[in-house]
Amino acid sequence: MVARFFTQSFKIQAVEKALKRSEGTTLKAISEELGIGHSTLDRWIVQARDRRFESVYDQTITSARPMTTEQRPQDRSLEEKLNRVIACASLDEAQVSEYCRQHGLYPHHIKQWKQDFATRDPVNMQAKVPSDTHQLKSEIRALKKELNRKDKALAETAALLVLQKKVNAIWGNDEDDSQ
Repeated sequence: MVARFFTQSFKIQAVEKALKRSEGTTLKAISEELGIGHSTLDRWIVQARDRRFESVYDQTITSARPMTTEQRPQDRSLEEKLNRVIACASLDEAQVSEYCRQHGLYPHHIKQWKQDFATRDPVNMQAKVPSDTHQLKSEIRALKKELNRKDKALAETAALLVLQKKVNAIWGNDEDDSQ
């Protein structure tokens, strides 16, 4: 396999695209789109978070706003998305690009949000609540743990019953001897 080398600016742009991806887009899809390995993109994200990218471009971009998951477009509330769409409604393409740069977005996010609001019923659109998701995950984890414990207890009980039958077959039943 031929080793490929990427420029720092490409790595930074790839990381920013990954961190600011739209809802429903996976890192794997982004890595395939960019022609890089999924693990490579993961490693670049870790390096960016640890501030191991040292270039002029990196210092101008990440020193102003550190790369965190808090700035991802899918983490924004519905209200904030709507406000961004409304703010960009009267702007031309160049002004939308400038607005997006100032707010850590890409123009395609605005277009996607506008389309989402146009095609969906905004009343039924519910923002994902991370605390609910976290609570449900911990509840699932607890239930799985309890199920495993009960499975082990059931297996142990079954093994004891089999052993009891074997003992009775070899030595006979105590009830038979008492009569």
